[in-house]
Amino acid sequence: MLAVDSSSNDVFGAAQVLPLQGGRLHLNEGPIDLIIGAEGEPAAVSTAYQRIARRFEGLLGELVTELPHLRQPLGMPAHRFQGRVASLMANAVSKHADDFVTPMAAVAGAVADEMIAQVNDLTGLRKIYVNDGGDIAFHLSPNETISIGLVSVLHTATVDGSIRIPAAAPIRGVATSGMDGRSLSFGIADAVTVLARSAAEADVAATLIANAVDIDDPAIERIPANELDPDSDLGDRLVTASRGPLSETGVRQALECGTTRATQMMNDGKIEAALLACDGQIRIVENPKRQISETLIPYENADNRRPQRRTKS
Repeated sequence: MLAVDSSSNDVFGAAQVLPLQGGRLHLNEGPIDLIIGAEGEPAAVSTAYQRIARRFEGLLGELVTELPHLRQPLGMPAHRFQGRVASLMANAVSKHADDFVTPMAAVAGAVADEMIAQVNDLTGLRKIYVNDGGDIAFHLSPNETISIGLVSVLHTATVDGSIRIPAAAPIRGVATSGMDGRSLSFGIADAVTVLARSAAEADVAATLIANAVDIDDPAIERIPANELDPDSDLGDRLVTASRGPLSETGVRQALECGTTRATQMMNDGKIEAALLACDGQIRIVENPKRQISETLIPYENADNRRPQRRTKS
């Protein structure tokens, strides 16, 4: 999830479009920071970058216009969002109506999805991805694959392995959330990565599953969200500020809660798979008929790595 701060002096600043090594593209405006990489015929790649850069211009202002409604749970009757990205955000969270969740839980993934939507019809483009701070949307031509790096600890952001996704798989979005991510969390997960049919759907699901990885323990410090971020859409709800040492049993119980939640989402068709990590323990939730673990290299071996926890000073 990506925070949008309407009070920032950079909110309506000019969007930056910068080429990167390896033929990639970097787009930035305020809190939105995208890395795009594409492969294919040079003309197709150039056209894809031009389309994405054109759509990116003014996107932040479009979101800020509807920010008050994006920071609220979907109401009854639901607000009619005008912007395409705002509508993608609302649609993604509407699948989780039983939870407290606002469209902001899907903002980074929805931005990535919108960029990919600009180029889905391009011939000569073999593959393209849009990485919005770790929430990734991608397009694959038939018979193509994409490899995406995985982390088991957001705090260190060390890549522990990768997953290879073929075009035939129904996955087009990957997102990661946790207690040390860019958004606040109710839970204690070091990282929860979700694979879904879109990046927006993966984004909100990763947030909710990471929230579910939790137990009651005096080693966990929680404070109101608005004390950490006055503009948080979570208000005065308690979020995790730090996590001290926990027993292996406690970590296992927390992961069981998250695994139960992820399994239910998968069975309901809301996600395709999930990978959960907490204090060195790893869990993988997958459909037995489409085992993602066959293409995980070597993420499972991150098991039993116990990172030194960051505590509040």
